[in-house]
Amino acid sequence: MIAINSKLPGVGTTIFSVMSKLAEEHNAINLSQGFPDYPCDPLLIEKVNKAMLNGYNQYAPMPGLMSLRALVADKTNGLYHSDYHPDTDVTITAGGTQAIFTALTATIQQGDEVIIFEPAYDCYGPTVKMLGGQVKSYEMAPPDYEIDWDMVKRLFSVNTKMIILNSPHNPTGRTLSAHDMECLIKLTKGTDVLILSDEVYEHLIYDGAEHQSVARYPELRERAFIVASFGKLLHTTGWKMGYCLAPENLTKEFRKIHQFNVFSVNTPMQFGIADYLQDAGSYLGLPDFFQEKRDYFRKLLAQTKFNLLPCHGSYFQCVSYAHLNEDPDVDMAMRLITEYGVASIPVSAFYTRNTDHKVLRFCFAKKQETLEKAVERLIKL
Repeated sequence: MIAINSKLPGVGTTIFSVMSKLAEEHNAINLSQGFPDYPCDPLLIEKVNKAMLNGYNQYAPMPGLMSLRALVADKTNGLYHSDYHPDTDVTITAGGTQAIFTALTATIQQGDEVIIFEPAYDCYGPTVKMLGGQVKSYEMAPPDYEIDWDMVKRLFSVNTKMIILNSPHNPTGRTLSAHDMECLIKLTKGTDVLILSDEVYEHLIYDGAEHQSVARYPELRERAFIVASFGKLLHTTGWKMGYCLAPENLTKEFRKIHQFNVFSVNTPMQFGIADYLQDAGSYLGLPDFFQEKRDYFRKLLAQTKFNLLPCHGSYFQCVSYAHLNEDPDVDMAMRLITEYGVASIPVSAFYTRNTDHKVLRFCFAKKQETLEKAVERLIKL
C-alpha cells in the first residue's frame, strides 16, 4: 500500500450518494438527492441535438459561448438592475459545484477564515479546509433557521476572508430577506471580505416573494461571486451546467483557476441552452410550477405524523420528528428506507459538528404520483 497524506482525512462519500445508493438497493422511493424524476422540455433536447448535428462538438471558448454569456448578463441585469458585462463578468461552468470550488480555490489561502451558515451544502466546508482555510460556522436552528447578524459579527476576525451565502437555502428552504441583505451590507462595509453567493435555486421562490440576489445590491455585488445553475433552471441536473457572475477583477482570478480545472464546458449544450432561453417564459414560470408541487406535497405530508417546517424556496421540504422519538436522524433516515421504502436526507449531514435537531429533508421535484406513493408509505410510520 502506497501511503497518501489525505487532504480530507475525515471526509467520505457524500450523504447524497450514500442515500441514493441505499434507495436503489432497497427499492425505495428516492426523495433524498435533489433531482427531478420527470423529463425536461423536448424542445431543449431538440435544440442541443441540432447543435450536435450542426457540428458544434469541439471546445467552446474557455469562458463560455458569448451568446450564452450575453443571455446570462441580460437576464440578470433585467431581473436585478445590475450591470454585468458578458465579456468580463460571466463564466460558464460545469455546474454550480464546480463554480463554487473554483471561486474558493481562486481566493482562499492558508489561514483564511470563511463564515458558513449551517446547515450548509456539503461542498463548502471541505473545500475551504482542503485549501488551508478555516471554517467559522454559524449554526441556524429549526423551525425558522433565522440569522442573528449580531452573532455573525462576533465570528469576524482579522483573518475573515469570505462569507458564503445560500438563498433559497439547501436544505432548509429558507430565503434571505431584504433585512438580511441590509445587515450584510453593514457587516461588510469598509472591509475586504468577499461573498460567495450560491443562488442555484434563484427561480424557486414562493408566495410572491422576490429573490434577494446579491446582484440587487451594488455594495455586495462589488465583492461577490454569484453561482447559478442551468440544471435547476431546466430540470437537467445531470448535464452539470452552470455559471458564475463576478466583477471583472474577481472574474480574472476565477478564470485563472477555471482554465486549469475544466478549461471549457459542453459546447452543444451551451448552444442549445442559449437558443432555448431566448424565451424568458422557460424560467419565469418556475415559481408557480414548483409552488404547486410544494403545496401538494405539504398537503400530503399533513397526513403523516411529521411536523412540517417552513419552505419558502428551493425544492426541499424539511420535517421534524423530534416529538416522535429520540433516534439520531441518520438512524431515522435509514429506518425510513429499510422499513418504509422512502429515502430522505438527515439534516445533521449539513452541519460541521454533530448537530442533530431530528430533522429530515425530502425533495419534491418529483412527479405527482411519486409524491403520492411516498406519502402512502410514510403515513404508516
